[in-house]
Amino acid sequence: MVDPSLQDIADKVDDLSRLVTRQSTALARLVDGGAPTRPDVPLLVELHALRSDALACAATTRARKERTAFEAIAAGLERLLAGRGGTLVSPRPGATFSAAQMEAAEVVATDDAALDRTVAALLEPGLEVDGRSVRPARVVVHRHRPPENANGAPTR
Repeated sequence: MVDPSLQDIADKVDDLSRLVTRQSTALARLVDGGAPTRPDVPLLVELHALRSDALACAATTRARKERTAFEAIAAGLERLLAGRGGTLVSPRPGATFSAAQMEAAEVVATDDAALDRTVAALLEPGLEVDGRSVRPARVVVHRHRPPENANGAPTR
């Protein structure tokens, strides 16, 4: 992987700034027009995507100052999500897999039957609005596979 240049980072910051400005303008219009009775799901989905982008930028930058800035933007977007009725879905490892809130992006085999269909790792948080999943959390899921004997058949 090639390290991003200062220009690449500056471009990412500019792109993110434009998106935040556009979303701020949309939020201001909503406030001026009165509070909506229901959450604006498309806006929340965009804010969720921006938060993910900000965290990705924070993870790829080498400069502590820039990382802190991107993390601050992500935290602000998270507050906006919560303030507008969105809830982040971040299942912890060991939680039972729920197809209503999660997407199994990867499956890992386990010999432990107790871990079957539980979350092994969180890849990306999801988004829930009014109790409805609008973006499933992407997770790695354990799947029980019994060990095989010398003949290749599962043992019981």
